[in-house]
Amino acid sequence: MRNVLVTGALGQLGRYVFDLAAARGARVRGMGSAEVDITDRRSVAAVVEPGSVVINCAAYTVVDEAETDEAAAAAVNATGPALLARACADAGAHLIHVSTDYVFAGDASRPYTVDAPAAPRTVYGRTKLDGERGVLDALPSAHVVRTAWLYAGIGTDFVSTMRRLERERDTIRVVDDQRGCPTYAHDLADGLLDLAERVDTAPVPGGILHAVNGGDATWYDLARAVFEEMGADPSRVQACTSAEFVRPAPRPAYSVLDTAGWAAAGLAPLRPWRDALAAALGAVETGA
Repeated sequence: MRNVLVTGALGQLGRYVFDLAAARGARVRGMGSAEVDITDRRSVAAVVEPGSVVINCAAYTVVDEAETDEAAAAAVNATGPALLARACADAGAHLIHVSTDYVFAGDASRPYTVDAPAAPRTVYGRTKLDGERGVLDALPSAHVVRTAWLYAGIGTDFVSTMRRLERERDTIRVVDDQRGCPTYAHDLADGLLDLAERVDTAPVPGGILHAVNGGDATWYDLARAVFEEMGADPSRVQACTSAEFVRPAPRPAYSVLDTAGWAAAGLAPLRPWRDALAAALGAVETGA
């Protein structure tokens, strides 16, 4: 594998990408915002090495706060990726940029293909879509990998929150009218590195790919599964509607992603989401 630079290396995905790249024997550098400001052209140009692979995991992901902080979201989600792509083009480096299901309206009835019309309904989604376009305009050979419902099982993600609430409350209410693809950050990181390894051996044409764990679920389904994996009674999770939990940024009602393009490129599919969840919670319990 080429030398790897991971931007956003302190986030839940970036940490896995860094650790797994090192385990594969790659020379890998991980940088957070203190080491590189992806919104600054000179800062970016100074860290992109000729011939390397850059995996951009940096993002403004606080979806609700983005509604009132559009400038900050646009800087990290749109300006930054475009600058990374230009620096990679200048250095002869390859870029893998991570994007999101939020670029879609969320009103479909079948999985979104990579060429489905984008129609984001939130600031977060719009800025991420702008980032996709900026990357591919500057570097058509780059890969934009959309994912969804990402978690690590530690920190503040949904799975972590369900683990905490199982200990704190007798019952919890979780929305059952939003459907997507729960995705374990470890598995996505592995997939991104598979893609990176293909840059020289069997290049995948540049463009957009979707990578998520197999199958789909509602947040209610996922919460019940967390309880079950913890040995708790899943009936303590009660279903409710999105209308009962109004948020500043509307959540997609349906954001299942079609991964046919990933498989067609010869990339190994990510395992079923329930298997991934069991592995994630097992790793949390053992400290692995």
